[in-house]
Amino acid sequence: MITRILVAAVAAAFSFAALAQAQQQVRPPIALYWMSVETSSGVGMGMGLPPGMSGMLPPGMAGGRRMKLDLDSSQAASGDPRAAHAVPPGLSMGQSLPLVTPRIERPAVRERDDGEPGFERPKGRMLIYWGCGEKVRAGQPVILDFANMAPQDVSRAFRSRAISRPRGPAPGRSRSYGTWPNQEDPRPVPANASLIGEHVISGNYSPGIRFTIGGRHDFMEAVAFEAVRKTAGDAYAVKWRPVSTATGYFATATGRGDGEADIVMWSSSEDQVMGQALMDYISPGEVGRLIREKVVMSPQTTECTVPAGIFKGEGSMLNFIAYGNELNLVHPQRPKDPKQVWEQVWAVKLRLKSTAMTMLAQSEATRRRAAPMHDTPGDRSPESAPERASEPAPQREADQPKPPSPADAVEEGVKALRGILRF
Repeated sequence: MITRILVAAVAAAFSFAALAQAQQQVRPPIALYWMSVETSSGVGMGMGLPPGMSGMLPPGMAGGRRMKLDLDSSQAASGDPRAAHAVPPGLSMGQSLPLVTPRIERPAVRERDDGEPGFERPKGRMLIYWGCGEKVRAGQPVILDFANMAPQDVSRAFRSRAISRPRGPAPGRSRSYGTWPNQEDPRPVPANASLIGEHVISGNYSPGIRFTIGGRHDFMEAVAFEAVRKTAGDAYAVKWRPVSTATGYFATATGRGDGEADIVMWSSSEDQVMGQALMDYISPGEVGRLIREKVVMSPQTTECTVPAGIFKGEGSMLNFIAYGNELNLVHPQRPKDPKQVWEQVWAVKLRLKSTAMTMLAQSEATRRRAAPMHDTPGDRSPESAPERASEPAPQREADQPKPPSPADAVEEGVKALRGILRF
């Protein structure tokens, strides 16, 4: 009996402490800094391109390390806006990167010529499949006929999951803003770049920001595929080497169907979902939820079979993402006294992903060129450099996931169609 009373008392004490902390007054940070960091394998590693050919690919299809820096501040600049990010030597990009405030130019109003043709509905169909396995599952595909589609048809075809996506810095969202890369410094990130070390952000519209990044939040390993091969049942076996810091994986593929105007889309999700919406940075917490819902593959997964018979002919492209960790820092830390206002000065978010593309329906010559995956000497295991972190900053906008509405599905569908059909 006494034990039960003690347990109840301890539980009540924790409840009161949590309630007091929840009621603590919090003022959002003056400055918000986001680092979006990507490792891209491009298409060369998965397709077995001849030496030198990968350099001829468009920027979006070439591999490499990429980084986007965004600084947002509620303070106005004293004079012309200036800010810079002092980087560690391991990044191999000099002492600092300039964070430039972009010029906002209003686009000229274009009057339509009466003789100009109006919008024409695209012809053909979109066939949507999902799930890893040798054979197409019952109830598939979901078919969208472009010539006769209604809003409810688009909503049914382009089903999506509610995902919490915090709003980061962007032009016009706060009083001051700076970004990299930019017109002053458009340099690419070197292949051997590392984020490990001390980072300092300074400027005339932001408080000083200083933090350290350790190996756990360095550039992720590149995704490495085995050569894609057909199974005995004519499906496509896709296998990859585990990415050590990945929190989950997702794949989507696009190709042609039976008709010349038919487009086929497939995703690795166990449930119908629009794949393009998931090919972006997603927080580890959200990735964990999507794994439990069988939308995202677990970090232990190393293979997925694309069902037989859904893609026709050559040229089907598979897009792949390994979701990474996040680093969230706030200065100063939350006061222990719940009565004291938590006046945040700055907050930093570092988010990571590793992406790749590969062809499914390849010619035999291309398959012979594609070498099996193997460990590379340059792969690093996460280091244990210290990272000074506190509680994540409360976002300036509500981050709670909202159920997608039919209008959201229509908008998402239109974006996907524009990307595929180029209209």
